[in-house]
Amino acid sequence: MIGVMDVAGSPAAELSSDGVALRRWRAADAGLAYRLVSESEAYLRPWLPWAAGYPPEAACAYVAACEQGWASGGEFSYLVCRDGTPAGSAGLTARRGPGVLEIGYWVHPAHAGQGVATAAARALTRAAFGLPGIGRVEIRHDLNNAASAQVPRKLGYARVGTEPGRSERAPGECGTAVVWRIMAPAG
Repeated sequence: MIGVMDVAGSPAAELSSDGVALRRWRAADAGLAYRLVSESEAYLRPWLPWAAGYPPEAACAYVAACEQGWASGGEFSYLVCRDGTPAGSAGLTARRGPGVLEIGYWVHPAHAGQGVATAAARALTRAAFGLPGIGRVEIRHDLNNAASAQVPRKLGYARVGTEPGRSERAPGECGTAVVWRIMAPAG
């Protein structure tokens, strides 16, 4: 994460797009975070190394980090809900330098393939460009993760290249990350 207050301001604590609502994760949400990840473990494990054997303590640490990220201005994490039902997680992270935010997302398997990640990423893209000084938003995913590639493609992001993936790989990953980018609208 970039240092304290790297992003001028914060996005709204609640966002929505296309029937999907996002609200910021709170420390009191640890049980919900644990349940969502536990129910999704088999679905997430190929792509997210932290999902394997996810303990309740990890959920507590995650929501505490979410609170800290909002306070520092470096990370804005949201619970994603579809029709009022918790459906996953998504967020904006300031780790790519000044003027850039990165979007990350995952959905519960009961909501996969239904446009939930796309709607969440659309809301986050709008929110990012509503912040002062943000000129670019990026999405990264492993080259093998075809489902994740559909999200930036549907939203008009341009595929700008590849780079080495994270050092700790999940079983389904090849180790090459695809980089997608969209620039702030002119004007």
